[in-house]
Amino acid sequence: MKKSIRSTRFTLGIILFLIIILFLSILSCYFVNRLSQKTHAILKENHYSVVYVRDMAEELTVINKEIVNSYLTNKNPDTIIINKGLKQFAASFNLQQNNITEVGESNLTNNIKVGFNEYRDSIVKYVKSPPSLAKVLYFQNISGNLYRQLMHLSQINEKAIVEKTDDAKVSAKNASIYMSIIGTFCFLIAYGFSFSFSSYFNERFYQLYNGIKELGPGNYSQRLFFNGKDEIYEISLIFNEMAEKLEDKNQKKAFSLQSDLDEDINIYDIQELKRILISMKTTEEQVSELISKLENKQ
Repeated sequence: MKKSIRSTRFTLGIILFLIIILFLSILSCYFVNRLSQKTHAILKENHYSVVYVRDMAEELTVINKEIVNSYLTNKNPDTIIINKGLKQFAASFNLQQNNITEVGESNLTNNIKVGFNEYRDSIVKYVKSPPSLAKVLYFQNISGNLYRQLMHLSQINEKAIVEKTDDAKVSAKNASIYMSIIGTFCFLIAYGFSFSFSSYFNERFYQLYNGIKELGPGNYSQRLFFNGKDEIYEISLIFNEMAEKLEDKNQKKAFSLQSDLDEDINIYDIQELKRILISMKTTEEQVSELISKLENKQ
């Protein structure tokens, strides 16, 4: 069965290059996905917790400010502001309670819940009863403890962000090293195959080129000999057949020219011989006439 360059070496090379590209793509996707998961974990597990704590601390500050202002101005606190703050604080706390990921975060969140319940109850009592300095100080003491717990929770998550970021940097560096090594290895494989592939065809095409070039000056004895059963081998057979026909034609032409030359030489010899015979006959007649004249004189 005839082998084709396109269906053997060329196709094999294309498949190899596609495998290398696919392998590098899969590997790149793996490392990128791994880094994406790490960064997503930082965002979801810790950054959001920091945001929730910040929102709770802001609501706590708004409520404390309203309580202090109402005491200093001797007015009733604005319950709309206080209720809105408590509601938003509770909403942020619920989000944080569903996003516990670090060691110690669960216990601290439970303590914040207890502190927030006590804080909310103290606000309700403060709003319903006449304001007093003792109540304000008690209220500020509870809110201070709650604020410190919130800051501690924020520090836990911020520390986790730093640690996970460092881990992501190490993973990115390792991925870069692995990709460089594997990419270099794949490049060497592809380069080796490309060099072998090009060398194979360069050698065969060079021989084919030299063979065709030799036909120009008339070297019809030139022949090409290739191994294999591909298209170049078939071209070499056609070339050898053509060179053989040209050689036969050239030999027949040379023989024809030699025959014509021999024929021309034979015709020339006959004519020259006739001319010599005629000349000899004329000379003979002249000699005979001269002898006859001499005899008459005697």
